[in-house]
Amino acid sequence: MADPLSDVSFIGSFTAVSQCPDSDLPEYCFIGRSNVGKSSLINLLTGHRELARTSKKPGKTQVINLFHIADEPAWQIADLPGYGFAQVSKSMRQDWSKMINGYILERQNLVCVFLLVDIRHPMQENDQKFLEFLGEHEIPFCILFTKADKLKPAELAHAIDRYDAALLEMWELLPERVVTSSETGLGRDEVLGKIRQWNATFAGQAHTGNS
Repeated sequence: MADPLSDVSFIGSFTAVSQCPDSDLPEYCFIGRSNVGKSSLINLLTGHRELARTSKKPGKTQVINLFHIADEPAWQIADLPGYGFAQVSKSMRQDWSKMINGYILERQNLVCVFLLVDIRHPMQENDQKFLEFLGEHEIPFCILFTKADKLKPAELAHAIDRYDAALLEMWELLPERVVTSSETGLGRDEVLGKIRQWNATFAGQAHTGNS
């Protein structure tokens, strides 16, 4: 496990964005298809092995889990439920969708959506629809390719090219994306670097707005 971030604490679990405490700190949400490795990646980024609960059973996360990172400057993580999980009732899937959409569209301090996708597979329909949703609403996002350690280097390169080709059918320019592995730590420094860069920009915008 990588060196942990200095001070990470659990804020709470919420079933709607309206329940989430207001905050003027930059916030980053993590979301993806069920069983994409979201909790493992959050644990890797923070360096706290048990922060986000991992499970081999998809659909473990069913609420919005918020975490506070006492970095300099401080920031927050929102762990959102996975989508595309079929083994729950239709009404529950609709509730999750409403919760996710409400958070992404209404959370005022949301800086970026980290969309996790399993690089071993071609773009899935649910991922494509979610990307279209983000684009339609002009929500900033960054794609995190997960489970890169499961592929050999040549296979990984081919998988990335395949996914990039699919993205270029949707976007004129490739969106930001990072190749990661919760097993090897690949991508951790790059993702944290992006977050800290955006934190500085967020702080500067807040300062300008208050002046």
